[in-house]
Amino acid sequence: MRKANVKTGILAMVIIALTATSCKDKKKEQESEEGHHTEQMEKGGQMDGTMEDHSQMDHDNMSHGEMTMMSSDIVTDYLTLKNALVSDDQDGAAKAGEKLEGSLKSFDSSKFADDQQGELNDIIEDATEHAQHIAKSDIGHQREHFDVLSKDIIDLLAITGSDRTLYQAYCPMYNKNKGAQWLSASKEIKNPYYGSKMMTCGEVQKEIN
Repeated sequence: MRKANVKTGILAMVIIALTATSCKDKKKEQESEEGHHTEQMEKGGQMDGTMEDHSQMDHDNMSHGEMTMMSSDIVTDYLTLKNALVSDDQDGAAKAGEKLEGSLKSFDSSKFADDQQGELNDIIEDATEHAQHIAKSDIGHQREHFDVLSKDIIDLLAITGSDRTLYQAYCPMYNKNKGAQWLSASKEIKNPYYGSKMMTCGEVQKEIN
């Protein structure tokens, strides 16, 4: 009986030892998994931070050429509109205004720095409204909207730059001698506000590159 009791005691001790070892192993395994999970979360946070840094770098590192290309279609359609008004072509101006509206709506300000996006969005919104009116108005009203539109495009190019050489011209007589500006691809004065009535009224103020 005594030997049986001894054997039973030894067997119980072995079971307890094995149980304790198993518990320790499971604890280490859990700690290892938790540590791995924490490491992954930390790496994930670092990756998110890196992505945000790269996003900001995309704005900061945008080249002058890339910025000017963003406004290229807008300038092209604006010049087509200007030429139509020079030629007293109401229908041509209406079509150009409609096309310009599409180019303005396609402009993506998100490519620019955060401090520029708000200003660009305001310019685009206002210019789009005037392009819409030009597409639906008689030539007198087209020229009125073209006056404000020209200011918007000048402000836009002050931020984006231009992909081509432009000339900023000024007519002192338009709008009851309040004056009006416009942009042209040529130094030669061809007035979009008076057309054939006073084609050469105005002067070049500055060159935009």
